[in-house]
Amino acid sequence: MNLTNESSTANQKGFLLDLIIYLSVMFLIREVYFEDLHFIANGLMWSSSTLIVAMWRMKVRNISWKDLGLRKPENLLKTFLVTVGILAAIPVGIMIFKITQDFLPFTLAPDMSSENAASKFGDLKGNWIHFFTIIPFVLIQSTLEELLDRGFLITWFERLFSSTTFATVIAVLAQAMIFGFRHSYDLSERSVTVGIIGLVMGIAYVKFGRNLWPLIIAHCVLNTISMAGRVMD
Repeated sequence: MNLTNESSTANQKGFLLDLIIYLSVMFLIREVYFEDLHFIANGLMWSSSTLIVAMWRMKVRNISWKDLGLRKPENLLKTFLVTVGILAAIPVGIMIFKITQDFLPFTLAPDMSSENAASKFGDLKGNWIHFFTIIPFVLIQSTLEELLDRGFLITWFERLFSSTTFATVIAVLAQAMIFGFRHSYDLSERSVTVGIIGLVMGIAYVKFGRNLWPLIIAHCVLNTISMAGRVMD
C-alpha cells in the first residue's frame, strides 16, 4: 500500500469514528428527557448536544461551517428558486408515496403525529399567542436540523465512502433514513414522509451548490405552515 492509499484509509477511519461518536450521541441523548421542560426545550437540548459533537469533530478535521454551506448565497434569485423548488417537490414526493403506499410489500405503522402534537407543543388551536411564543424556538430547531442532517451528515458520509457519485448517493439516502427514523423511531407513515423531506433536502443540497440557506429557509417555512395549521384547525 502506498502513502496515498494509507492516508486515504486513515482519513476514512477518522470519519467513521466521527460518525460513530456523532450518531451515538444523537440517539442516546434522546433517552434524556426532562419532564419539567417543554418538549421544544428538550428538543433543543438534544440538537445542541449533537451540535457540540459536530463542532468538535469539525475542528479535528479542520472543516468549517462555511465549508459545509453556511455561507452567503452567490445568487439571491437562485436561492429563491431553489427554496421554491424544495417547497414544491416535498408535497409532490409525499403525494407519490401516499398513492403507492398500498403497493408496498409491508405495512407501515399509522402516523400518530397529529395525536402527539398537543402533548409536544401544547394546545395550539386558536392560540396565536402560544404560536408566536414557541415559533422562534421551532425555527432555531429547523436551522439546526439542516446544519446537522444535511451539512454535517452528508459531508461525513461522503468522506467515509470517498468523493465519488456513489458516495454522494449513499450519503443522501443515509441521512434521509436517519432523519426519518429519528422523528418516530419506527417504520411508520411519519418516518417515511419525514424521510422524503430529508431526501428532497439532501438532493437540493448536493445539486444546487451545497449552500444551506435555501434548505434552512424552506425548512423554516414548512414548520411555520405546519404550526400555523394547528392553530387554525
